Amino acid sequence: MLRLLPIALFILVITSCNSVRKTEEALNTGNFDLAIDRAVENLRNDKDARRKEEFVVLLESAFKKAVAEDQILLNRLTADPNPNVLEPIYETYVAMENRQAKIRPLLPLRFYSSGKEAKFKFKDYSQNIISSRQTLSNHLLEQARNQLTNANTLQARQIFKDLEYVNNINPNYRDVGYLMDQALEKGTDYILVSLRNDTQQVIPQRLEEELLNFSTFGLNDQWTVYHVKQQTDLSYDYDMDIAFRNILISPDQVLQRELQKERSIKDGFNYELDANGNVRKDSLGNDIKTDRFITVRANVFQSTQNKEASIDANVLVKNRRDGQLIDRFPLVSNYIFSYIYGRVEGDRRALDADYLETLNPVAVPFPTDEQLIYSAGEDLKLQLKQLITGLRLNR
Repeated sequence: MLRLLPIALFILVITSCNSVRKTEEALNTGNFDLAIDRAVENLRNDKDARRKEEFVVLLESAFKKAVAEDQILLNRLTADPNPNVLEPIYETYVAMENRQAKIRPLLPLRFYSSGKEAKFKFKDYSQNIISSRQTLSNHLLEQARNQLTNANTLQARQIFKDLEYVNNINPNYRDVGYLMDQALEKGTDYILVSLRNDTQQVIPQRLEEELLNFSTFGLNDQWTVYHVKQQTDLSYDYDMDIAFRNILISPDQVLQRELQKERSIKDGFNYELDANGNVRKDSLGNDIKTDRFITVRANVFQSTQNKEASIDANVLVKNRRDGQLIDRFPLVSNYIFSYIYGRVEGDRRALDADYLETLNPVAVPFPTDEQLIYSAGEDLKLQLKQLITGLRLNR
């Protein structure tokens, strides 16, 4: 254990030096808050230790520089009449208060070499935060009131985000909640989805229900809602029509063929004999043996059942306001049923074990047309989800 102590101390010193270097780099490159975070992290334990003095020095310096930089920024922002500066003013005051809150639990901090306390000039920013928050909240609220009536969809979404921000910094402030509901309603795209069958085949009811069950796709988000049943009290923005154009189903097919297999396999051993016909011995006196190989053969009478379904569909998206076709997307899906069965005549050792596992003994019933269409529709559902996920609606 005593031998390990110098190694542990060495590792501790190396780690500390590396942390000091990274903190100095942050300070020297103007990333004062990162330097503060690193210094605070290293001072949480054994803050009065000798090896921690450098972090105290760096923390004191980084704090002074960060406050000075923020004050310069505030002076510039408060002199600007543009209301867009209200948010950075508020956020800067909050950041200055948070910075002090990180350091406050560590105080007092002393320099190990002199015993003197490090100096941190803290200030109470409570009134600045309350005042700037109130001014910012009022501005964003009035801006939302003025813009919401004539806002288009994208503008309504931005208004909602602004009001959401107000609600985060000033919960339940005045009529923010009411205006957020209005902005959400105006910024949401409502899409009515329908399915049309233009083929001569019957689409399985289960497939139709699953294609129109958008809740299982996880596609509804904050700004896009899909309905498959029209609601009379709702004004829809878009129509999405899933049109089946063609469904092809092949006839039941059975392909037969005969396969001849031949293989050389190990089949016991032979004793190695010398010139006199005696069994030869190795250096240990054991009989010398050699593997004996034989050729085995088998005939396979293989039958393959095949049946295929293909679906060709289109997804049409139209703007309800002007009737314009926004986009058209093709959907193509195939499903192949294949089943192998057969019998073997001869020595089964002539066949690979993997092949024998796939060779079923008897035929099975062919799937119905409905089952085949449904299986092909599984891939169609995945394509539809990917298509809608990447859909971009233009306003």
